[in-house]
Amino acid sequence: MSKNPQSISTKEKQHRREIRAWTMYDWANSSFATTMMAAVLPVYYATLGNAGDSPAMMTSRWGFTTAIAALIAAVISPILGAVADFRGSKKKFLAFFMVLGVVATALLFIPNQPGDWFVASIIFIFANIGFAGSLVYYDALLPHVARADEIDQVSSKGYMMGYIGGGILLAVNLVMIMVVPSAIPSLGTGLMTRLSFVTVAIWWFCFSIPLFLRIKEPERRIDPDESGMRPIAVSFKRLGKTFSELKKYRDLSLGLLAFWIYANGIGTIITMATAYGKELQFSNMTLIGTLLMVQFLAAPFAYLFGWLSKKLGLKKSIYLSLTIYSIIAIVGYFMYHEWQFWALGAAVATVQGGSQALSRSMIGRMMPKSKSAEFYGFFSVFEKFASILGPAIFAVISRIMNESRLSIAALIVFFVVGMIVLSRVNINRGTEVALKEESEMVSAS
Repeated sequence: MSKNPQSISTKEKQHRREIRAWTMYDWANSSFATTMMAAVLPVYYATLGNAGDSPAMMTSRWGFTTAIAALIAAVISPILGAVADFRGSKKKFLAFFMVLGVVATALLFIPNQPGDWFVASIIFIFANIGFAGSLVYYDALLPHVARADEIDQVSSKGYMMGYIGGGILLAVNLVMIMVVPSAIPSLGTGLMTRLSFVTVAIWWFCFSIPLFLRIKEPERRIDPDESGMRPIAVSFKRLGKTFSELKKYRDLSLGLLAFWIYANGIGTIITMATAYGKELQFSNMTLIGTLLMVQFLAAPFAYLFGWLSKKLGLKKSIYLSLTIYSIIAIVGYFMYHEWQFWALGAAVATVQGGSQALSRSMIGRMMPKSKSAEFYGFFSVFEKFASILGPAIFAVISRIMNESRLSIAALIVFFVVGMIVLSRVNINRGTEVALKEESEMVSAS
């Protein structure tokens, strides 16, 4: 019996609405990545030091703050991911972490005096846990929202939407910080900077709503052996089983390892670039203006890499992005002028979204759908530990050398070693293993 063409059309329209709703969360949360992690907060944080604190000291403190936040998120992500899979509650966990991030981001309005850097660090840690935790469940929805033949493109579209959304709010925040105080002197730069943190919280919350309204919770599948068990007990049982079966997921494991290695370099560039430029005494206009340029320039390149993966292949496209990152790390060592910061920003824009989007979809191809939150919890661990080691090494080298030039140059090691490990990953074989495991779990449920 043939299907009704109208019903097929309606189903396709629903599918497209779900994709749009999923990508809107990238639009929503990227405001945190741009304003809080990359552009405004790092610059503002540098003003919260005690009298006599050197620029390198504040750069180091910011590095340790981001590392601690990432460590906490890394420890809890796989456990909560397994719980979410067991309970069939990916959206509920996403909502919890989103609200945590939104509330903590708004509270960053409070620190406003020299010496408040420690309070700002504590609040930012909670905000970053909310941001990072929500991404575990957001990423876990990707294999359920996108079909196998479109996962690269949907992932890339998400990053494209994130760059545009984060860039628009960053532009609004720049007007608040740089233009409004000139027009209304009573509204100082410090006040408008802190108010920009509140706008991030509002933006993040409002644009998250479509995901919760339009995307259904993925079907829950339970192992008969887990019947009657408590969720936390199940999570540790599943994690133990996953670790014991890593040989079965050889290519997925290598892919996660490769990603962890090169993501150290990518994550450090994202979180430390503005602090490094501030240390070099570049103007706020250059620092924030460059990041704003990156947001809008990166959007089309993020989408382009989704197309490029079809032409060159997924791995070759990632190789290309990591080669460009290696060049950026080398050139960054010799950076002395503000125009060089703009040029390196443009170079980063060409590869930043593409490398992350394709890495996300590469991992998504090689994991069983029924364990998506659990495996993306592992993905998050690798991603967050990349946000620990990279900034921590950056901070240690900066503290030892009392400057950060060598810290930038050292990042090339992550890109080169990451490419070497990635060369050992067979994505097609990993995908076949995931499909087989999914089929067996469906049959057993």
